[in-house]
Amino acid sequence: MAKHTGNDKLKKHAVYVYSEEQLGYKFSETHPFNQKRLILTTDLLRKMNALSDQDIVIPRIATDDELLLAHDARYVDIVKKASKGLLTSSQTESFGIGTDDTPIFPNMHEASARLVGGTLTAVDYVMENKASHALNLGGGLHHGFHGRASGFCIYNDSSVAIKYIQQKYKARVLYIDTDAHHGDGVQWSFYEDEDVCTISIHETGRYLFPGTGNVTERGSGLGYGTSFNLPIDAFTEDESFLDLYMTAFREIATHFKPDVIITQNGADAHYLDPLTHLYGTMKLYQEIPKLAHQLAHEFCDGKWIAVGGGGYDIWRVVPRAWSLLWMEMNDMEIPQGKLPKEWLDQWQKDSPVQLIPTWMDPENLYEPIPRKEEITEKNKQVLDKALYHIRPH
Repeated sequence: MAKHTGNDKLKKHAVYVYSEEQLGYKFSETHPFNQKRLILTTDLLRKMNALSDQDIVIPRIATDDELLLAHDARYVDIVKKASKGLLTSSQTESFGIGTDDTPIFPNMHEASARLVGGTLTAVDYVMENKASHALNLGGGLHHGFHGRASGFCIYNDSSVAIKYIQQKYKARVLYIDTDAHHGDGVQWSFYEDEDVCTISIHETGRYLFPGTGNVTERGSGLGYGTSFNLPIDAFTEDESFLDLYMTAFREIATHFKPDVIITQNGADAHYLDPLTHLYGTMKLYQEIPKLAHQLAHEFCDGKWIAVGGGGYDIWRVVPRAWSLLWMEMNDMEIPQGKLPKEWLDQWQKDSPVQLIPTWMDPENLYEPIPRKEEITEKNKQVLDKALYHIRPH
């Protein structure tokens, strides 16, 4: 890991953007997108003595003008009216709101704008050199489109944040998304933009929402060659996932030379996630932040903004995965033993499943995959196709 010298001593190492008001983004008691994972993660970090009040920055609410950097004015107006109960689902379904995935809930405009504001808060801390790194786990809503909600996402905080960085700081942005679902909303926002590079490693759309993210989606116009997609096969395990991630991220960063890196850290590529078909373990979430941290220092003077994303096993997976991300951001030694007993005792009584008591997963988490070699080879072919046009021949 790069040593932090010079100006780094005058600013915070990393800030943690969080307030319990972020839990206001809540569709229903039974909806799979459950922001209780923010409480579980924050409490785990506190009980690890890895997070203090001095690390926490309160997120602001994004202004309408900021939302309009990446969203249509009519759409924002529809969200506002729906959040006040002025529209029915039949009036909003064409905007992706009032669906099973993204139902209407009271005050959803304010709740959504706060998640965007959290990512903008993280951006300003990093880009104004008040912190090397910033984490907003309430963000990462990568399916939101210019004029439509999609896949649990009303406003797209990463798209707004990238436009904001371009407008305010004139920087080249590399966005990498390791959520099991394709980062479609962010990709399409910058598909023709030569100064934004998007990378998405996700389960192939043949089996999983949103069905996009083919290796042939490379950008268009001036932006051709700045969109990279690595759709991996169902049942992909740690080794193949990390091989693609490590190779693609480094080669693309070397080619693109970003000023700042944004990582979307969905934790749904894990075997236990109920919505996906990948066979990752906690090893993924130990290794993924390491390379992001390293490349941020190699190419961007440390400028690294991280957001949350998917993750639907909120008890056994997300708190551990996101805690490892924060600890990597702060150069903390990654724990290998058991989780704090106080945390396990406190939350086991609420959890519908038996909590995993250790930082790493048990070795017998799942039965061996008979097609492992075949899957690994298919993924390798995807990697070669995705990087073909930036590799020398």
